[in-house]
Amino acid sequence: MSSKIDFGVFTSVESPSFNELLSDVKECERLGYHSIWLSDHLIGMYRRIDAEHLECWTTLSALAGATSRIRLGTLVLCNPFRHPPLIAKMAATLNVISGGRMEFGIGAGGHEPEFRAYGYPFERPAQRIRRLSEAIQIVKSIWAESSPSFDGMYYQIRDAYCFPKPLQKPHPPIMIGGGGEKLLLRVVAQHADVCNFATWLGRPGDYLSKLNVLERHCENIGRDLKEIRKSWTSYVIVKENSGEVEEIVNWFVGRAAPYYGLPADRLRPPISGTPEECVEQIQRYVDIGVSLFIIMFVDGYGKGQAKLFAEEVFPAFR
Repeated sequence: MSSKIDFGVFTSVESPSFNELLSDVKECERLGYHSIWLSDHLIGMYRRIDAEHLECWTTLSALAGATSRIRLGTLVLCNPFRHPPLIAKMAATLNVISGGRMEFGIGAGGHEPEFRAYGYPFERPAQRIRRLSEAIQIVKSIWAESSPSFDGMYYQIRDAYCFPKPLQKPHPPIMIGGGGEKLLLRVVAQHADVCNFATWLGRPGDYLSKLNVLERHCENIGRDLKEIRKSWTSYVIVKENSGEVEEIVNWFVGRAAPYYGLPADRLRPPISGTPEECVEQIQRYVDIGVSLFIIMFVDGYGKGQAKLFAEEVFPAFR
C-alpha cells in the first residue's frame, strides 16, 4: 500500500466540449495533480438524459496525446459495455502510448437506463459482479501472460495474445469501484490493487465501515488488507472566504437534493471550507488509511478552486 498522498481530479465528460475538457486537464497537469479521472457513461446522468456526453476510452486516448505527466484514469469502466479481452487490449495500448500513465478503474455497472437505451441486458447484481470477477481475471492474465486461456461461466478466451504488454509489471494496478458488502467487496479482496467506495458524500465513518467489511473478506482469503491502496472520491468546495463557501454549499444542497434524496445535513460536501478546514477534513481520511483522493470541485469545474487547493492544501500532505 502506498503511504504517499495523491490528489486526482474527476473531470466531467458531460456537456463540455472536448476543447474545454482539454483545457481543464492541462490546467490540472500544470498545477501538479496526480491524475484526472473520467466516468464511463453513455447517456446524460446529471443534467439531461440527452446532454452531450463524450465516450470515455476515446476521450482518454485523445488526452494521452495532449498531456505528458498527469495520469489518466477511469472512474470506473462499466464492465458489461465491452468484452473483457478487448478491454485488456485497449488498456494495454493506452498504457503504452501514454508512457505508463493509465489508471485502470473498473466496476460491475449499475445505471439501468443506459443499459436499456443501448441494448445491453441488465442482469441481476450478483450476475454482474460474477462477470466482473471473471473479467478482471482475464484482464490480468492477458496483461501478464504470453497467450492465456480462460474458461469461465460468462467468458472464454483461447490463446489470447496481447502485444505490446503494459509497461508496469506484472500488470498496472487495478482499481475496483463499488461498495456492495456481501459480493462486491469480496471481489475487491480477491482481485483489487486499489479500492474505491463510500464515494462523493461519504463521511469517515462510512468509509471505515466499508473498510472493516473489506478487511474481513481479506482475512477469509488470507490476504493482507495493507496490500490494497485505499482511494476515496469526494465533492470539494474550497474558498478563502467562509461566506463564499456557504453560498456554494447552499447552491449545491438545493441542486443535489432531488438527485440523492438525502437530508440536507448529509448533502454538504465532506471536504468544504477554507484551505485550513479542508486540510483538517482530509486528515480524517488519511488517518483511516486513504492515500488517493479523487476530487470533484463544486460550482462548475472551479479552476480557481483547483488552483487554491493545489497551492494551499497540497503542501500539508507533502
